[in-house]
Amino acid sequence: MHPHGDTQAPFNAGALALFLVACIGGGAASGLATPPGEWYASLAKPTWTPPGWVFGPAWTLLYTLMAVAAWQVWRRRAATDVRMPLALFAIQLALNLAWTPLFFGMQRPGLALAEIVLMLAVILATTASFVRVSTTAAILMLPYCAWVCFATALNWAIWQMN
Repeated sequence: MHPHGDTQAPFNAGALALFLVACIGGGAASGLATPPGEWYASLAKPTWTPPGWVFGPAWTLLYTLMAVAAWQVWRRRAATDVRMPLALFAIQLALNLAWTPLFFGMQRPGLALAEIVLMLAVILATTASFVRVSTTAAILMLPYCAWVCFATALNWAIWQMN
């Protein structure tokens, strides 16, 4: 069976909800546990740093797209082996959720930079593994890939400026 064909499990709202809770809920918990605070406000930042209000809506959208992408891959489990793509997804999500405590909680932009570079590599590997299962899932990951590339550059610039 071709991995990009129509063979997929029927719509499963429970599974989709689980992916949404893992992504959006995990992201919200990580952000709420270690908010930017005064330390971040005091840092020198490049002129191209987005205003603070952008991050909440951007991440909510990105986590939603990620969850739907993972769910799309999960739905193809009858037609293809999705264990590795979903394992990579879980690893990149764990790295994603760890970045906020490293950067804001521990106030370690250098350590967070090393971690986000690893995270970006795993996101790219995840997206590449998704494309073999579902073109739609891979496309849904592209805004996340772009945002984390931007976030990596921003993390690097902040680390260099401070």
